[in-house]
Amino acid sequence: MRRHELTDHEWELLAPLIPRAATGRPRVEDRQVINGMVYKIRTGVSWRDLPERYRPWKTVYTRFRRYALDGVFTRALQQVQAQADAAGDIDWLVQIDSTIVRAHQHAAATGRKGGSTQDEPDDHALGRSRGGLTTKLHLACDGRGRPLVILLTPGQRHDSVCAEPLLEKIRVPRTGAGRPRRKPDHVLADMAYSSRGFRTYLRRRGIAHTIPEKDDQRKHRRNRGRRGGRPPGFDRDTYRRRNTVERCFNRLKAFRGIATRYDKTATSYEAAVSLASLLLWARSL
Repeated sequence: MRRHELTDHEWELLAPLIPRAATGRPRVEDRQVINGMVYKIRTGVSWRDLPERYRPWKTVYTRFRRYALDGVFTRALQQVQAQADAAGDIDWLVQIDSTIVRAHQHAAATGRKGGSTQDEPDDHALGRSRGGLTTKLHLACDGRGRPLVILLTPGQRHDSVCAEPLLEKIRVPRTGAGRPRRKPDHVLADMAYSSRGFRTYLRRRGIAHTIPEKDDQRKHRRNRGRRGGRPPGFDRDTYRRRNTVERCFNRLKAFRGIATRYDKTATSYEAAVSLASLLLWARSL
């Protein structure tokens, strides 16, 4: 095994989740191609600069793009989560947060004037923020710091706007009969998610939450007296665990192809994040 390649344990876990061609001419070995994808995401090199040991770069890129459009890595991530949930290995104290990802000039060169396609948003999840052309990566992780779902938006999009869509994406299938699990036991978030609408959404779904109240919201509630209602509950001991999601971001951004966005399309970048998340799960099992 070379640097930045799958271990035998990781490949044994991922191999059954990778689709195989039933017909056609013999193709490059799946493990060799997946290693090429991992190397690219880990180092941030361009596809054309992949080492020759991974065979033609176009073969690796073509298969990666096909997997991205088919949602292969997203489904594989859900299957790994289903196995962990069946074994009681998921801590459902879900933490949500976001991070800004700077877009490289290669990603910024995409033609966005042609409109959207079926699998791609109009803006390719690229927007303007203080850091320039950026993408915002929204993340929900379990209590052990492993990604559950991700959501990509332009960099200027506010966290509170994306909180509900992010939680709605949680879907952990059952290994046997039954509906997928979609509801966390508890949600932990920082002050950016402190809004009356989001708290109402969590109460409506019966999800406990620990979110600090903003100073202006606290002052406004007190000025209204009895009409302001009771202050939201807040457990400081539980809130101390919020650093888990920050550590999860650190592990994801250890992949240079995640820390800086080189992919032109949101579909490809989301697939890269899903593959990196899949590796984090594989290394924790």
